[in-house]
Amino acid sequence: MFSLKPTRSIGTRLAIGNGVMLAATILVISAVFYFGTVGVLDRSIDGKIVAISNRLVSTYGTRPLTVLSQEINQELTDGIDSDTEIFLLISSTGEHIVGNLSGIPDSSTPKGQLVNREVTREGRPSSARMIVRELPNGGMLYVGRDLSEQRSIRDLVLRALNAAAVIALVLVVVGAYIFRRQIEGRIGEIRHTAGDIEAGDLKSRIAISGDDEFARLSVDINRMLDRIEQLMSGVRHVSNAIAHDLRTPLSRVRSRLDDALRRDSTVGALTDAARTAIDGIDDLILVFNKLLQIAEAESGLRTESFETVDLHRIIQDMVELYDAAAEERRVELYIASHGAVWARGDRDLLVSAVASLIDNAIKYSGPGCRVELGAYSVAAGASIVVQDDGPGVPEADLPKLVQRFYRLDRARSQPGNGLGLAIVSAIATLHRGKLLLANGARGLRASILLPPGRPPTGEAGVEAVAGVLPQQVAHLSNP
Repeated sequence: MFSLKPTRSIGTRLAIGNGVMLAATILVISAVFYFGTVGVLDRSIDGKIVAISNRLVSTYGTRPLTVLSQEINQELTDGIDSDTEIFLLISSTGEHIVGNLSGIPDSSTPKGQLVNREVTREGRPSSARMIVRELPNGGMLYVGRDLSEQRSIRDLVLRALNAAAVIALVLVVVGAYIFRRQIEGRIGEIRHTAGDIEAGDLKSRIAISGDDEFARLSVDINRMLDRIEQLMSGVRHVSNAIAHDLRTPLSRVRSRLDDALRRDSTVGALTDAARTAIDGIDDLILVFNKLLQIAEAESGLRTESFETVDLHRIIQDMVELYDAAAEERRVELYIASHGAVWARGDRDLLVSAVASLIDNAIKYSGPGCRVELGAYSVAAGASIVVQDDGPGVPEADLPKLVQRFYRLDRARSQPGNGLGLAIVSAIATLHRGKLLLANGARGLRASILLPPGRPPTGEAGVEAVAGVLPQQVAHLSNP
């Protein structure tokens, strides 16, 4: 497992960020709970004090103090809130008339306002919430509540919130640690695989677990690694094939030129040797041009030139172009489909792909055979199909036909270098499609599957496809 510095670890930063957000959420919830409980009690007590004082003043304020004192005695002895209620009635001369306070509270207490004061209630010090009201006859009325019980409730709530905060903090720390380990573990698997790939183990892959974002990312990376391995294998194969297949023609050209120089050759002999060398070099240039064409298709640089093309029109043009070559080899070309089939792609590349398939079919199906071509709309998009009724290909060799320089034993007598189908496969991949090769009931069936395209609009839609000139596909000879 790769270790990550905490200050540079995205897992650590995410864990800390989530922990801070969770802690802030806990604080907000605690504040809401506190003010929703203790605050409600405070407002309830204040409401009761004000309501009782208003009732006493409005009902008994203008009546003799003896009547009000009787009402206060009733309040103190009715058993309702008797353990918390506070009453005190003082005459205009400062005489203590009735109440459960042992002394008179501070005379500076503002009138008509709720205040907190330390008082002596029934001989015991107590914290009180009270209001002082002046009576019309000059007396003073004190109404309040003992806050001891409320403070006990407040302390209980605070202790519970503190305990919950400590537990939540522990859970935040543990959760952040687990979260960081999980994030760094998943990233570590990806980095470990990347390290193996860098060390040369192209078969190393990320283990897939679950169906989360990391699992989907791992699937995408594994798919990319499969493609890289395929390309690297192709590069190694091409290098080996070039070293093997091109060494012979190069040696032949060198030997012919060496023989011409060593002998007392005539001008005609030297001319023949030079012409032979030029032909051999042209063949090598053709091979390298095709390799460059494959590399260009695999690079994806041509995607900006994609447009809507009619595959049926391409087939018609290719049949017209290859009709003479097919007739010379006594092969019949036949278009089996009808009507426009639209796809999105590079017309020139698709022309090259169809030309390669037709050229292969003419060469290897044999005299007297029939080659059918068609463009069809299928469920996945569109397809171009080239079917011959020749001898077909052994099943074991079908997957190898798209390899560069691969040729069947019976095809080595034919001119070519084994790059035609590799070019077709690269072009299909560039178009986000694929080349399918299969033996049908008769001969080989080659299908290029392509994504669909919308038919062009306007009068020039169907006629927008230009004809194909012979020189556009002349370089495809001898695939």
